[in-house]
Amino acid sequence: MLIDRRTAGLIIASVVLALATPALAQFQPTRPLELVAHNGPGSGNDAFARTLAALFEQEKLVPVRVQVVNKPGGGSTTAAAYMASKAGDPNTLAVYTNTWLIDHLVQQAAQVSLYQTLTPVARVVIEPGLFVVRADAPWNNLKEFIEAAKAAPGKLKQSGGSITARENIVRQLLAKSTGANWAFISFPSGSERMAALLGGHVNLMMIDPGEGIEQVRAGKLKVLAQLADTRLAAFKDIPTVKESGYELPKIPQVRGVIGPPNMPAEALAFYEGVFKKLAQTSGWKKYIADNYFEDGHQGAAESRKFLAEFEGELREQLQTTGAKIVR
Repeated sequence: MLIDRRTAGLIIASVVLALATPALAQFQPTRPLELVAHNGPGSGNDAFARTLAALFEQEKLVPVRVQVVNKPGGGSTTAAAYMASKAGDPNTLAVYTNTWLIDHLVQQAAQVSLYQTLTPVARVVIEPGLFVVRADAPWNNLKEFIEAAKAAPGKLKQSGGSITARENIVRQLLAKSTGANWAFISFPSGSERMAALLGGHVNLMMIDPGEGIEQVRAGKLKVLAQLADTRLAAFKDIPTVKESGYELPKIPQVRGVIGPPNMPAEALAFYEGVFKKLAQTSGWKKYIADNYFEDGHQGAAESRKFLAEFEGELREQLQTTGAKIVR
């Protein structure tokens, strides 16, 4: 009888455990998944979101259609507020960049914390940067451009996104350390930024490699320097910013995915698993290689810790540029 009771106890415990834990394994989105991008169509952020949506469907990682929703405005502020309004929703995600952290530091209106209010799901990629000019521009390296900016303060112009985006922080750090002065012109989308450069309305742009590689290959743009730890294989003849003679703190451009506040644990586990599977697919590996990205995959807990630490580093860099910090 003692053995029977133990057996019965084990059976009961197994049933209780099975009833208590199946949600984590069984959650599936049942309606179209919204994937929010904080910039307009044609931007790097929009292109990244659409790549994720296509790969989700191509690799059959989610059982529903994925719809990219653009929420531009105030850098990341509009998109972050939209995500905050979706508390508890298991069918809405957003792609983020450094801008989400920076806006919270410098904009009083940016009330939503990326890693405290929202739910980090995964860090996905880390992007190097390229300083590019038109192919017929008179400068052949970053030093020549900076010397020209010194000689004609405020005359040269750089196109970019939000004034809090990485490219503007890098511009400010370079200007402060060199004494050069060139303007920053903000555009709402990547296509507008590129059109301004190709049309001669601005002189410089900092892009991720995948954003401008075709223009470089077509002979329309030339690369002055790389913002990377080491030279990329596709640009092995182009020096890094450090090799060009300029010391900058590490400013990785990070892209990741977050959910709304209070995302159900079973939904978070499902999406965390989706990105873990995505990182192993051939389609994703090809995308990383084609765009010269670093696969920076981290799960939910790791990415939350990373974001908290990275925010501190960005605060220091912004303070160095003289930016007003509100948090």
